[in-house]
Amino acid sequence: MGLSAPRGGQSRNSPSRVKKAETKTGVSFARSAAKPGLIARKTAHRLLGAILDAGTSMDGLTDENHGHPHYLALDVRDRALVRAILLSALRHHGDLSAIVDGFMGKPLPAGASPVRHILVAGLAQILFLDVPDHSAADLAVTAANDDPRTRRFGKLVNALLRRASREKDELIAGIRERPRRSPPWFAQRLETIYGQETAAAIDARHRIEAPIDITLKRSEQRQAGRWAERLGAVVLSTGTLRLEGRSHDVASLSGYTEGAWWVQDAAAAIPARLFGDISGKRALDLCAAPGGKTAQLADGGAQVTALDASNSRLKRLRENMSRLKLADALETVASDLFAFRPDAPFENVLLDAPCSSTGTVRRHPDVPFTKSMANVEKLASLQARMLDRAAEFVAPGGMIIFSNCSLDSLEGEDVASAFAESHPEFESVPVLPEETPGLSGSTTRHGFLRLTPAHLDLGAHERSGVDGFFAARFRRISVPS
Repeated sequence: MGLSAPRGGQSRNSPSRVKKAETKTGVSFARSAAKPGLIARKTAHRLLGAILDAGTSMDGLTDENHGHPHYLALDVRDRALVRAILLSALRHHGDLSAIVDGFMGKPLPAGASPVRHILVAGLAQILFLDVPDHSAADLAVTAANDDPRTRRFGKLVNALLRRASREKDELIAGIRERPRRSPPWFAQRLETIYGQETAAAIDARHRIEAPIDITLKRSEQRQAGRWAERLGAVVLSTGTLRLEGRSHDVASLSGYTEGAWWVQDAAAAIPARLFGDISGKRALDLCAAPGGKTAQLADGGAQVTALDASNSRLKRLRENMSRLKLADALETVASDLFAFRPDAPFENVLLDAPCSSTGTVRRHPDVPFTKSMANVEKLASLQARMLDRAAEFVAPGGMIIFSNCSLDSLEGEDVASAFAESHPEFESVPVLPEETPGLSGSTTRHGFLRLTPAHLDLGAHERSGVDGFFAARFRRISVPS
């Protein structure tokens, strides 16, 4: 919700930061610092390794306040370059890694993952980014020569990337015609759940950067067409506005400062709408931060209690709600869900539960590399316990919505079905097709909402798709004896 403008970093190649980095890693970040862009490339290589080899999230590594020290040592422009390299390298990792293997003729030796990261990052720049080919190759070679772990591969890096530059058009065409799949565990899971055709459609959308979607406040929705014209957007069938293009400084767009709208994927905007009219009712938003759904509830006229275990995340939520001029309808509570003891039950309870986030791969392409089936299974168990607990907060006649941004049925359909069987005091309230206009096939035979990136075809991958999302709706019809 409500992206903020980028913050300035410390001076590029800050001596104290570079010295600290060298001491920790043994890799020289200063020897060839005269080459513009080299430190950014070395940082991209190191962060790519942390993601692929150690399963560290990209969000954590590139956090503007608490990210990796090499990243924080860069200026704003170089941070953006590092993020662009990582995003392209991760979105197309299967393709780029296959090119490396094809050019090599034989596998890289064991323990050579650092040079593979250099090669993949170099290929990502040559094939997908607006970076001069010679610059991408030259800086990759210098980075390889500067690192004792990869120095012996310097000539290989040079030869492979120069060849990729010469064969650029053929390589891009081959990727478009025969794209490689996601990491095996994830690709196999998608095929098991959705079948080969839909899994392939989802995978294709995962290779395209997600567009920016906007939710208008109720007071502005009658002017949706005017806002679309003003922002350079299209109005989707669900009422969400989708910005054209990808490069946007969100905080500088018309209406941001005035609080007329907030950033929220079209799929993520649906669960809160499933409550219907909530004006004058008490609503509880569990796991609320960063607050997109909280804003929907408050904007819908409810008096909202927003609960989250993180004080820092709640601070951000309050800042967003203040910008949207919705703070008067809000109470925030910093608490673990299982420790929460409200004074009275709520008429509407929303549990957007923590999950594997596999529905957000368009925005977070590191997810298939940092998660596993073990994570999915563990989170599904947690969600079931959270839903059982959240049900205790619902008043008689009240409604609870369980949702998350996972594509896996273990975290969605299975949790909701088990809840329905074990809680006779609740009845399932099916999601109707008319509640999801333009999203054909998004309601299941059990009445659940199931969205994937393959939904919402607008004629081009760049404009189409939504985040993967699941939602189930239940109404309390009695109090357990």
